[in-house]
Amino acid sequence: MTLQFEAFCAGGLAPGWSLLVQGQSDSGEDKFEIDFLSEAGDIAFHIKPRFSSATMVGNTCQGGRWGEEEVSSVFPLALGEPFEMEVSSDTEHFHVYAQEHKVLQFPHRQRPLAAITRVRVLSDCRLAQVELAKRGLSWGDRGY
Repeated sequence: MTLQFEAFCAGGLAPGWSLLVQGQSDSGEDKFEIDFLSEAGDIAFHIKPRFSSATMVGNTCQGGRWGEEEVSSVFPLALGEPFEMEVSSDTEHFHVYAQEHKVLQFPHRQRPLAAITRVRVLSDCRLAQVELAKRGLSWGDRGY
């Protein structure tokens, strides 16, 4: 896989950070992953769609050891079709959406969140857009 996107999060990750990835998977292989990395080099959160088994897998790798995988069978992606994935963070979890369907809620295993300082996308897919943004968290009346 090739590195297609890498960004540094100024001040580290905090609730409200969101990563949006749009693209298209052309091959029949599982060649797409998103990693949130700590300043120590650990993978604080790894998300990988597995087209071969129609599952979404989340995990961490700390101190060179992979944790227990969390697997979701909610898989709205299809090979050869355009896709959109979004990973957002609140105080307790990463939330993963694909095609606007929630596919995984993964608890933060890396603390503090501010230690997560880098995001990368490894892929052999054609990526159309990658956006990393901090959105304000709002509660209550949305005015409609």
